[in-house]
Parts: sequence; structure tokens; C-alpha cells
Amino acid sequence: MITVYGIKNCDTMKKAFTWLEANGIEYTFVDYKKAGVAAEHLPDWIKCAGWEKLLNTRGLMWKKLSNEERADVDAAKAHHLLIQYPSMIKRPVLDSGKKLLVGFDPDTYAAELK
Repeated sequence: MITVYGIKNCDTMKKAFTWLEANGIEYTFVDYKKAGVAAEHLPDWIKCAGWEKLLNTRGLMWKKLSNEERADVDAAKAHHLLIQYPSMIKRPVLDSGKKLLVGFDPDTYAAELK
């Protein structure tokens, strides 16, 4: 079973939901901000996808950080930031049981999920 992690009202999440439903792919959605599962899953997500891919440096939360918080980010600092600010996790995070997909790209979804 596919699990999609993210934040419900995110536009990218809505695109992913629409794509999954249009392609008849069943999934379970987990709002990682409300459910508080990010800290539990982050070590595995970082191992599978890399912190660089998970850390959304284009989002509003990243821009709200101080220059000091944004400076010299490495794996340990990224892990800390993602736990402290789960909305900085790039969305969606899709766990197919075989692969972890971060972000939404229709071509990648088609190649990996069909």
C-alpha cells in the first residue's frame, strides 16, 4: 500500500492526489504536521532520499529562517531543522514500500508507480 505524507492544503499535494486518483492508484494520506510522524520517519527518509532532496529551500518557512539558521546546513543541521519545522519537508513524500519519492513529478510517478 502506498502512503503519501504531506500537508493537506499544499498545492503540490493536491496535484499528487489528483494524479494518483486519475490513475486509479490507492493510497493512504498522512498529514505529517498533524500526526507528528516526521521525526519518526526522517532518519529513513534521509537515508533513502538524502537530506538535500527533503529540505525545501524554496518554501516560505525556509525564507522565514534567520541567516544563521540557513548557514552551513549539513545532514545533522538539516535533520534538526526538519524536525523543528516539518513544513520545510518537501512535499509530497510518497512511500511505495519499494521506493521513496520526494516531490511531485508526473513522469516520475508514471515510471515508478504504474
